[in-house]
Amino acid sequence: MSAWTRSAWTCADIPDQTGRTAVITGANTGLGYETARALVGRGARVVLAVRNLDKGKAAADLIARRYPGADVAVQELDLTSLDSIHAAAEQLRAGYDGIDLLINNAGVMMTPKATTKDGFELQFGTNHLGHFAFTGLLLDRVLAVKGSRIVTVSSTGHRFGRIRFDDLQSERSYNPLTAYGQSKLANLLFTYELQRRLSTTDTIATAAHPGGSNSELSRHVPGAVRRAFRVLEQSTEMGALPTLRAATDPSVLGGQYYGPGGFLELRGYPKLVGSNSRSHDVAVQQRLWQVSQDLTGVAYPLG
Repeated sequence: MSAWTRSAWTCADIPDQTGRTAVITGANTGLGYETARALVGRGARVVLAVRNLDKGKAAADLIARRYPGADVAVQELDLTSLDSIHAAAEQLRAGYDGIDLLINNAGVMMTPKATTKDGFELQFGTNHLGHFAFTGLLLDRVLAVKGSRIVTVSSTGHRFGRIRFDDLQSERSYNPLTAYGQSKLANLLFTYELQRRLSTTDTIATAAHPGGSNSELSRHVPGAVRRAFRVLEQSTEMGALPTLRAATDPSVLGGQYYGPGGFLELRGYPKLVGSNSRSHDVAVQQRLWQVSQDLTGVAYPLG
């Protein structure tokens, strides 16, 4: 039975990925690991782009044991460092002429106030600026493949986010929740603006969110909040499905956003979902794009 005749899209619906190359950030654990494992299971060559090489190699070994002969590589990538991002992109460009799937999955959530190595607020710097730079530096390799996709993982948390251009780095005031919301809203603004710029190419940009997924991402969330929402959480295997659908479903269009189809989009099988009006503000999309270029020094080879 095909995905068209039932509502539950699962890993069984992922088309054959043989011959395709996927680069996934934060793929040594949680949602990223499950995304990588599922793509390898369908024949993809997968690069785990991770901050901790030892954990990345352990994850690659686990996948290889499950799928003997799997093509799994590990690339060091610290999204809190522009130097690391440039180095990782240079190594990937040297190793791969084309990238079919670039999945911007890594992230931090509700962290104590801190900055990246380049002085950006940690959540905005990691979740948005790091991926903005990484994507731009690899874009020509993605554009080289017909039908390639760039998938960025956002969150329902984007709904309480606002882009505070007068205090992007939360220097005047910091709240872990609002800073997280800003970074996740930025993921969607980035995706929609990127798709507009890709509209004349054979590459699309999409977004996804995992709902309430039981992963390490929530380790900074207060314990009482975690316990209250535990009944609504779903497994990381289920939480990875929206990303996998956005990355592989042949019916997906550029600029679409996928998330769980159940209660409050916290759990359930993936479906096309909507994002708030702030994420569709074209003027904010374009302003954030320019600010991101200025902050990272990465200019995209697109009109």
